Amino acid sequence: MTISNPALTFIASLRPEAQAAAKRLAARYGSVPLEEANVIVALGGDGLMLQALGAAMPRRTPVFGMNFGSVGFLMNDFAEDGLVERITAAERAEIRPLRAEGEDIRGTRFAAIAINEVSLLRETRQTAKIRILVNRQTRMAELAADGVLVATPAGSTAYNFSAHGPILPLDSKVLALTPISAFRPRRWRGALLPHDSLVRFEIIDPHMRPVSAVADNQEFREIAWVEVAEAADLSLAMLFDRDRPLAERILAEQFES
Repeated sequence: MTISNPALTFIASLRPEAQAAAKRLAARYGSVPLEEANVIVALGGDGLMLQALGAAMPRRTPVFGMNFGSVGFLMNDFAEDGLVERITAAERAEIRPLRAEGEDIRGTRFAAIAINEVSLLRETRQTAKIRILVNRQTRMAELAADGVLVATPAGSTAYNFSAHGPILPLDSKVLALTPISAFRPRRWRGALLPHDSLVRFEIIDPHMRPVSAVADNQEFREIAWVEVAEAADLSLAMLFDRDRPLAERILAEQFES
């Protein structure tokens, strides 16, 4: 689906250069309120892209990012010229985020959406002990580790890859279940799950070994359990220059030294 007449709104990180660029671009190409835009232009790093996708969620507005961060894996190169032409020619990458729902040790429920991953992390020097169920069936009675995460294909090159998880092709229809510094079982390297799996994590002895759940940039502390599944009712779109589509970036990342 091409965008022939972009109505743009601009979101910038707090970096002065990104803020200044947003003002110049808005003056040059025009800017409309978020609720009237059919494209969001995000100026920053991958963290800002996640924020922009969150802002886009109610209307599923596509996001075209330009890099003002450090890595910028989800961003296009910055250029002031030809922005409308780049957007109208851009390749669209549709992604489905994760939905996490859980409860802390006080019985308080929480819910969040994650575009990259949902991570469970130990809060103290004590190793986390976590029971893992997939589709209501116990698959690992006890994982002793610094933590564990579930990553989408779009997020598989981020924290998941740093934790030695696999890079997933964008259209692979699988999720990565990856341990973080596993102690027992020592040789477990994780699993690939069908994209429609329901993953439940139950914290073993959560008072003595507290664990937090992090959905992208939202943290919930001292959890008792959390369930993670693909949000089948949500679809988000990122726009990429045709010479560097997201699927190609994910493929090329596997051959980087």
